Amino acid sequence: MTIRILPTGYHGPARAVLRSLECPTPPESSDTANPDADAICSALAYADFKTRTGPGPYEAARCGNSNPRIDAVLEHFGVRLPTFVGDVTPRIHEVMARDLVTVGADATCAEALELIDERDIQVLPVVDAEARLEGIVSIFQLGHHLVPRLDRDRDMRWVETSVKSIVRALGAEILHLIDGEHVEPMYVRVAAMALDSFEAFATAEPTEVRRSAVVVGDRREIQERSIELGVRLLVITGGLGVTPEVLDQAQDQGVSVIVSPYDSATTAWTIRTATRVGGVMSREYVEFRPDETVESVRRKTATLDPAVFMVMNDGGRLLGLFTRRDILRPSSTKIILVDHNELSQAVPGAEQVEIVEVVDHHRLGDLRTHDPILFINRPVGSTCTIVADLYRQAGLTPTREIGGVLMGGLISDTLNLQSPTTTQTDQEILSWLEGIAGLTGSEMAEVIFSSGSVVANRTPADVIDLDRKIYEEGDFRFAISQVEEVGFEEFWNRCVPMSDELDKSRTVERLDFAALLVTDVKSQDSLLLVSGSSVLVEAITYTAIYPGEIYSLPGVVSRKKQLLPFLTGALRRVQG
Repeated sequence: MTIRILPTGYHGPARAVLRSLECPTPPESSDTANPDADAICSALAYADFKTRTGPGPYEAARCGNSNPRIDAVLEHFGVRLPTFVGDVTPRIHEVMARDLVTVGADATCAEALELIDERDIQVLPVVDAEARLEGIVSIFQLGHHLVPRLDRDRDMRWVETSVKSIVRALGAEILHLIDGEHVEPMYVRVAAMALDSFEAFATAEPTEVRRSAVVVGDRREIQERSIELGVRLLVITGGLGVTPEVLDQAQDQGVSVIVSPYDSATTAWTIRTATRVGGVMSREYVEFRPDETVESVRRKTATLDPAVFMVMNDGGRLLGLFTRRDILRPSSTKIILVDHNELSQAVPGAEQVEIVEVVDHHRLGDLRTHDPILFINRPVGSTCTIVADLYRQAGLTPTREIGGVLMGGLISDTLNLQSPTTTQTDQEILSWLEGIAGLTGSEMAEVIFSSGSVVANRTPADVIDLDRKIYEEGDFRFAISQVEEVGFEEFWNRCVPMSDELDKSRTVERLDFAALLVTDVKSQDSLLLVSGSSVLVEAITYTAIYPGEIYSLPGVVSRKKQLLPFLTGALRRVQG
């Protein structure tokens, strides 16, 4: 089982709605916001660290799109972008049985019973040559067919099958065969009586005689009389043969003759098992699609009778099946969260799978787990700092590529150690990584921050979604997005459409407040674009460039350590 290491991301219904208005999102984006460089880089490095220090496998994953700065770091060191995982919600295709045992409608009940016994299963799907589901046959249906009610004696005698199917069920020897593939009703008669009694049967039921499968041992007179009457099939039991004269007579009269290895009672019962499955199967079954969530299927099946459910595609092709037990088991998916510890920022479905570890440098959120887990949360400038320090503590040196990736995430999140979140540990780790990656922090910063303007190269919706976090404070729910730019010129050129987009996102997502922090990495100052009710906006005490819309935040570069504490304090005052 692969354990996926997932960076931060926010899931909300507004993403697809907003993007569809102006800029269609690539299918892989789903409804998840895009992680930043620290998140992506720490996921890549932690997957490498875990693989080197313990049993795996581990896979770095991402729950959103990349951006030019992430691309610049990864391309510089020749590292591939992590696999996209937009949703980890357990789905039926993850729990269904794929290695299916099926039969065709022309299989015999005997063959179906043998499969059920060999594989210890309850239900056999009946499919055509294209794997399209035609029906199901269960051990209970077969039992009802093979052991019918005793008050329906005639029902016990009739079978609908072919002579060749009877041969297969018995493992019989063919002495003479007429139209062996034709499926037809046959009346099974055990001729364990004197010739006079057999004659009475022939006289009373002439129709049944011509469609009869007569089961008899070495009673030559019964054999010859059956052939004279023109029975459909003569079954000789006990492995006994017939005389050449009797066989010649059967050939002349067009009567099929086979030899069963069993006694008469066993032979008669086994012939009943030669009934084609198509005549016994049920066409009533409950089907689901492979992408339906396990949780929704649990609710839908809670009051249903079947114990086994079919999984099919839209064309009716059988893909798998599952039982109630399958959907009641805990999910086998395991994930590690890096650069976040709040479910509101995690990949969709994270609350329904097993979170086994968290590595983060943000405030504690709402995460709850069923069992104790490894939880690493340190007050440093980036998650990459924590992962790099884990290498040092373990006495390991990352490769140049992984060292460079760690360096890129650290510099991006601390603005090359200029952010107020920067600690002595960040400085020590960066110095260590410089020697591994073969370049200085300033050179790495040039690679990252010269990769182009995010504001100029993205739509307003993308800019707001690129690095967005959702918070809850008391009764308030609010979002803060952040982008780093080299100067504010591109922002001022596009501030009006970005303001409109911020308003739109706040309305669709039903937020009390939304903000975009635009940080100039050279001047270490920021501008704050806001959208919210007047009572909330008025609580902002920074200098207003455009009151109620844009504010100047000199010296503010950290969303986590500077802006978030200020806003939560303002919101508390408003609540009070």
